[in-house]
Amino acid sequence: MINSTTAKPLRFNSDGRLKVMHITDTHLEDDNIEASVWLMANACDREKPDAVIITGDNVQNCDDSAKTKGYIDKLMNVFEARKIPVAVTFGNHDSEVGSMSREELMAYYNTYSCSISIDDGDLLSGCGTYNIPVLSSNGEKMKFNLWVFDSNDYDGKGHYGCVLADQVEWYKQKSDELTKANGEKVYSFAFQHMIVADVYDALKKSDKKRFFSYSHMYNKDDYYMFDPCKENFGTLTETPCSGYENYGQFEAMVEKGDVLAIFSGHDHTNAFGVKHKGIDICNSLSTRYNGDAFSSQCGYRILEVNEKTPSTYTSRVVHWYDMITMKDVKAAKAKGDTFGCKTAFDVKWRGTLMKSSHRFGRFWIHKLTGRKVTYKD
Repeated sequence: MINSTTAKPLRFNSDGRLKVMHITDTHLEDDNIEASVWLMANACDREKPDAVIITGDNVQNCDDSAKTKGYIDKLMNVFEARKIPVAVTFGNHDSEVGSMSREELMAYYNTYSCSISIDDGDLLSGCGTYNIPVLSSNGEKMKFNLWVFDSNDYDGKGHYGCVLADQVEWYKQKSDELTKANGEKVYSFAFQHMIVADVYDALKKSDKKRFFSYSHMYNKDDYYMFDPCKENFGTLTETPCSGYENYGQFEAMVEKGDVLAIFSGHDHTNAFGVKHKGIDICNSLSTRYNGDAFSSQCGYRILEVNEKTPSTYTSRVVHWYDMITMKDVKAAKAKGDTFGCKTAFDVKWRGTLMKSSHRFGRFWIHKLTGRKVTYKD
């Protein structure tokens, strides 16, 4: 069972570094696909990531499977053209409607040579729970690992899903196997669509509504906000929408001690991290552009690891409004890229408004909450 869910390995670059781009919640459909794909291609050309991890709610699943595949084609061609390895898992919307099951979607993603995704078949719940070994730059030893989990869609009562018991057990077994095979703990990142429910334990609880606090997903009388006394970074702008059940995934990771951080999407405007029991629980922005001011704040996350110090990493979120400048508008115009020129210009001017709003909001977050221990997204 364990070996069947191990993907083709990656490798640290010759300079001993690994750069991973986290993309999530692209929600690609007719209204946003061209602009979103243009921005993702632009981001890949700037960042030149060693791998891309896509964590669900990827494309609109249509009644016409040919149309769904067309959306996937436009997404995957961004990475295929640049020979960037890409790993995919699913969110609650990927197979909620439409003609294609999770398994059929994964099979189509895997028709692309750049895909390193795994369909775990009947071995595990969901579709898309696996690990990706990262070898040293000389290829002699495994130096890092990437866990990818399908956090499923909904439970029997219609609540958001989570990583289930058999997936947790798989992780524990695989973690032990990697430690034994390598003679030491293999540090790692974990990626999934739904944030772990343990995020609420890392936040500060309030029994009433306060400035910049948000109600619990399933207990509306409890409110949560950043704890100014704990290490945290980024922006929390909506309720963390975790699964209802909790089968011990996060506690298993605490026990094994190999996961540095767990990255999720699902909550489109949250771009934050909170350290809890030695693990960073992080949420990344939706990676799409809908053409309105709000979507100019969407973007992606970049993670970097050095093989000499695999127990540490750096993280940064790039908003579309920070990525695009007037130079990009002029460059697209010079190339005769009319669509790119329009997209870049729209992001630039709408983003100027949104960025100013965010700066104003962050000022008041500090003033009204006393939040002191804070870092960039």
